[in-house]
Amino acid sequence: MKQNIALEKVSRFMEIGLLSSAKDLLTGNFTKPDYLKVLRKTVVPIASILLFIGLWHLGAKALYNREANFKIENALETQGPEAADELRKCIASGDISCQPNTLPSPSQVWDSYKSLITDHNRIAADKAAFKAKTADINATRLANGEAPITYTGRPSFIDQIIMSLKTVFAGFLLAFFIAVPTGILIGLSPTLKSAFNWFIQIFKPVSPVVWYLLVFMIVKTILIDSSEDSSFIISFISVGLCSMWATLVNTAMGVSTVDKDYINVAKVLKLGPFKKVFKVILPSSLPLIFTGLKITLSVAWMVLIAIELLAQSPGLGSFVWEEFQNGANDSNSKIIVAMFVIGIIGFLLDRIMLTIQNSVSFNAN
Repeated sequence: MKQNIALEKVSRFMEIGLLSSAKDLLTGNFTKPDYLKVLRKTVVPIASILLFIGLWHLGAKALYNREANFKIENALETQGPEAADELRKCIASGDISCQPNTLPSPSQVWDSYKSLITDHNRIAADKAAFKAKTADINATRLANGEAPITYTGRPSFIDQIIMSLKTVFAGFLLAFFIAVPTGILIGLSPTLKSAFNWFIQIFKPVSPVVWYLLVFMIVKTILIDSSEDSSFIISFISVGLCSMWATLVNTAMGVSTVDKDYINVAKVLKLGPFKKVFKVILPSSLPLIFTGLKITLSVAWMVLIAIELLAQSPGLGSFVWEEFQNGANDSNSKIIVAMFVIGIIGFLLDRIMLTIQNSVSFNAN
């Protein structure tokens, strides 16, 4: 029974019909009309995934053959028949040095994923060995008031994912603490709404690149005498400023459209300004506020990659850019791995926010 409840919760969280259909099948709650539901929720998604992988494989193969033929023809024209034959044999042998560098196949992406995990395990082992090696030295340095020796090796793919998550959550919190209080004030006061409307309309559509440059100018000036790396600070502030507008607008709209009967009840009860906000206005505005927060988190995750790329912060953005510049045979595969990871994390963040929204809403099931 507990397993069925857990399966139902996971199914609702992920919004994957396959899990709920499997639950019905396991519990025996399976009637004749349910077979069509199984086809729609289980067979169709699986078929679409297989179709996507098949089309991807065929497209990658076509591009591979096109690039290979181009390289062979170019070698024939510039270096002669012998060089063209050698290149053809080299490509057929699978030698990495001469393979066409184009859209990778699904199997190549999977191999790159396993390679990144293996690389992470190796770097984690190096970090552990470094920590054990410098433990005594760092204890002495800390006792003398000196900074400890830190590991300065290359971060792994998992490390970069964790850094991106830290950056996006820091930016999200910044957006929350700026947008929600400001939105409440704007929603409560028509005068403030008129005063800030032009500001919101002008700065809301500004590109994340421009926000990054603005934050870069300010932070670099403030930290001009500091030797600390400011890339993380620049990144999360840029993410927060770029993504806060949905929460600001939705909060102001939610507060300004609170049912007047609730406001009148607050007046009858002689609630103070703070009690009125926290006991009447905010609870009534929560659905719109959380809708804005969900959009803010999605926007923050989307703009993060571009901002990390510009700030050279050690996250997924810099990982993608470094692989693109690297130009190695497996670089394209690693970029595709990062693309899937970015998409999956974005989906999970959206599900988390929706779950929180449902849990605090009055109409939550």
